[in-house]
Amino acid sequence: MRVEINVLGPLEVNVDGVSVVPTASKPSQLLAILALNAGRVVTARLLTEEIWASHPPRTGVTTLHTYILKLRRNLDLALAGDAGLTAKDILVTRRAGYLLNVEPTAVDAIRYEQLSTAGRQAVNEGDHETASRMLAEALRLWRGPALADLPIGPPLAIEAMRLDENRLGDLHLRIEADLRLGRHHQLLGELATLCVRYPMLENFCVQQMIALYRSGRQSQALAAYHRLRKEMVEQLGVEPSPRVRQLHHAILTGQAAAEAPNMVYNV
Repeated sequence: MRVEINVLGPLEVNVDGVSVVPTASKPSQLLAILALNAGRVVTARLLTEEIWASHPPRTGVTTLHTYILKLRRNLDLALAGDAGLTAKDILVTRRAGYLLNVEPTAVDAIRYEQLSTAGRQAVNEGDHETASRMLAEALRLWRGPALADLPIGPPLAIEAMRLDENRLGDLHLRIEADLRLGRHHQLLGELATLCVRYPMLENFCVQQMIALYRSGRQSQALAAYHRLRKEMVEQLGVEPSPRVRQLHHAILTGQAAAEAPNMVYNV
């Protein structure tokens, strides 16, 4: 049996090449939270919270069992040619809840976290080449925002937010590693897009300023700072942080060849 589960984007769950994702949203939510906890028991209480938040109906337990039966029905259809294996072997009932009995590495989010951990360790060890490669491999698993096609409840919302925030952090670290490796020219297009998409995230603006300055485009590096400052003042009523202002001053005065305060790489 071959299982492939993707949650880093729209939900995809395939068993032997056959999709088992229900058309209805609530059983799909159950499948998603079971997938994110592959190999671990998910309590009936958590599943109930996912579907109904803090207001389950009186028939909640019965309805939950009905959704589990629908998931098992889809699994049985996908397993039609796999003798000796049934849906109950994959979606297992436990005393406290249910368990999706598949290899955790069948889930893209779990593979992502393994690669992310390896990449971050390489960052800590100063191995920029390995950090760039591992983090890039992790980021390639993403096809869009986590669980982009599902109306999600509180537990899945927390997981989706955690994954999306980790992705932004890993993207910043991968670009940082590439800057350390002298790849500033290759980063200009990507950073321009990121600064438009996240106009008030200082990390990406700082990296764009550095890449532009290193590419001999001092005026554009200064313009990037002014765009960030304008956005932050107008939207939040605050100035950029001291480290960004210090980098701006270093570029403005032509002293940016020295390491800017609080920066981890030379410009």
